[in-house]
Amino acid sequence: MTPTLQRELDAVLVEVVGSALSTIVEEMSETLVKAAFSPNIKERRDCTASLFDAEGNAIAQDEGGSPLHLGSLMGIVSAIRSRFGDERIRPGDVFIGNDPYTGGGSHLPDIVLAVPVFVDGELTAWAANLAHHADFGDRGHAHIFQEAIRIPPVHLVREGVRQEELLELILLNCQIPAERIADLRAQEAANRLAVTRYVELCERYGRETMVAAGRELLDYTERRTRAAIAEFPDGVYEFEDLFDCPELDDELTLRVRVTVDGDEIGFDFSGNPPQVRASVNVVWTGLHAAVYYALKTLIDPDIAPNAGLYRPVTIDAPLGSILNCEAPAAVNGRSETCQRVVDLIHGALAAAVPTRITAASNGANTGVHFSGYDPVRGRDFVYLETIGGGSGARHNKDGLDGVQVHMTNTSNLPVESLEAEYPLVVEAYELIDGSGGMGEHRGGLGIRRTVRVEAPDIHFWLDTSRQRSQPWGVFGGGSGASARCELSPGARPIDHGYTVLQPGETASVQTAGAGGYGDPALRPAEKVEDDLRRGVIDTATAREYADRREA
Repeated sequence: MTPTLQRELDAVLVEVVGSALSTIVEEMSETLVKAAFSPNIKERRDCTASLFDAEGNAIAQDEGGSPLHLGSLMGIVSAIRSRFGDERIRPGDVFIGNDPYTGGGSHLPDIVLAVPVFVDGELTAWAANLAHHADFGDRGHAHIFQEAIRIPPVHLVREGVRQEELLELILLNCQIPAERIADLRAQEAANRLAVTRYVELCERYGRETMVAAGRELLDYTERRTRAAIAEFPDGVYEFEDLFDCPELDDELTLRVRVTVDGDEIGFDFSGNPPQVRASVNVVWTGLHAAVYYALKTLIDPDIAPNAGLYRPVTIDAPLGSILNCEAPAAVNGRSETCQRVVDLIHGALAAAVPTRITAASNGANTGVHFSGYDPVRGRDFVYLETIGGGSGARHNKDGLDGVQVHMTNTSNLPVESLEAEYPLVVEAYELIDGSGGMGEHRGGLGIRRTVRVEAPDIHFWLDTSRQRSQPWGVFGGGSGASARCELSPGARPIDHGYTVLQPGETASVQTAGAGGYGDPALRPAEKVEDDLRRGVIDTATAREYADRREA
C-alpha cells in the first residue's frame, strides 16, 4: 500500500469515526428527550449532549442543543479530574454538578451528569449531558445562594452504587422533586447509551484508533478554523451596545475589541461593567461558549463543534466583571447577557466581513416563569418558557420571524401541552407585524404571547432584554422594535421583573424584533407589496420607498 493511499484511507476513517461520534451525541439527546418527564425537556428540548476525550476536550456536541449549554459542559470533566484524580475515577461512576464556580455548569438549573468511558481498563472518553430542570421558581437573584441548590462535581453513583443520601439532599431542595428524579433518570439513561455506543466503536476499530481519530478531529477543526480566520482582514475592530434587563435600574454599556492577526483572533472584553447584584452575570465558561458560537457563525457553519475550534482564539475579560464574574454573583439570567455578546461580535466585525454578519437579532432569551399551587391538579408547579423573537437580516435574505436565536435553541412549548399541565390559558400567540427593522432585507418579527392565570397567587417573573433599546440595523437598515410586557388592568405592577397574578389576570409578553440590512429604498418592489399586504408597513411608507427607488 502506498503512503498516499494510506493517508487517504486514514482520512476516510477519521471522517467515519467523526460521523459516528456525532451520531452518538444526537442519539443521546433524543434518548434524553424521549425519556424525560418534565415539559421543559420532553417538549422544549432544553438539554444538550456531548462527548469528551479522556482529558476533557470536547470531541462532539449535538447540533440540536443550545450553544450556551457548552458553557455548562466544558468545565465539568477537568473539574472532576482535578477534584478526584484519575486514580479515583472508576467504571460505573456517575458524576453530577451544576455549580458555575466549581466547574459544574454555567447556571444552577442546568444539571450536568458525566460518566467516564473505560475501554480495556483504561479511561478513554467521557459522556456528559445536561438538562435544564425548570424547578427553581419564585427565588431571588441578588446572589447565587438564592438561586437554587449548588452542587459541585461529586459522585451521584460510585462504582455502580447510587449515593442515596446525596440524591435525597438534592431532591429535598427542589420544588418539584418527582419531576427532578424522573429527569435525572432520563439523563442517566442517555449517558448509558453513549457508553455502550462508544465501546462498540472501540470494539470495531480498536481503542488506540479511536483515541488517535479523536486527536485528528481536533487538529482538523483547528486547521479549518485557522484557514477561515486568515480570510479576515487583519486589524482591530471595536463595538459597544446597550444592555438592559428588568432586574437593573439602569442600562449598561457592553463593549468588545476584536483583534485579527493572521490565522488567530482575540476578543478583549476590558472596560465592561463590574458584576451586578442581579442574575445576568456570566462566568468564564458562559463567555467562552458565546464567543466560540459567534466565531463559528462567521467562519464556517460546517466546522465540527469541538475543542479544536478554541485553539486559535484568545479571550480576555477582567475577573469580577459582568462578563467574567466571581462568587457569589448570581448567574441565572446569564443567557440575556450572552445574547448581547454575540451582537457585539457581529457589530465589531461588520466592517471586516460585511456579508457574514447579521443585523442585531432580538437580543434576549426572553424567559417567562409562572409558579404556584394548582388547586385543580392538587400540586405545586413551575412553568418556564423562553419565547423567540426576530432574527437579524442578512446581506441577501430577510431575518427569520419568531425564532430562538444565537445562544438558545429550544423549541416552544405547544399551547396544548401548556394548558394540559398548568393552570394557565394562552389567549394570544402571534407574530407582531411591523416589529422587524426595514431594509433592503427586513429584520425578523417578534412574538406576542398572552397568558391568563387561573389560580390564585401565581408568581410571575420576566427575564428579558431590549426593553429600552432597539435591535440595530446595519448598512442603512432600520432598527427592530423593542420588547415589552403588558399586564391586564388591575394587576399588580411588575417590580424588577416580578409580580403576583390572580385568577383572570394576564401577562402579555412581546419580544423584540430584529434589525434590517441595507437601504430600505433598495428593497425589491414585490417584497414591499407583500409587506404592505401583511401590515408590516403602511401605505405612506411603501410610497416613500417607491419614490426613493425611482429617484
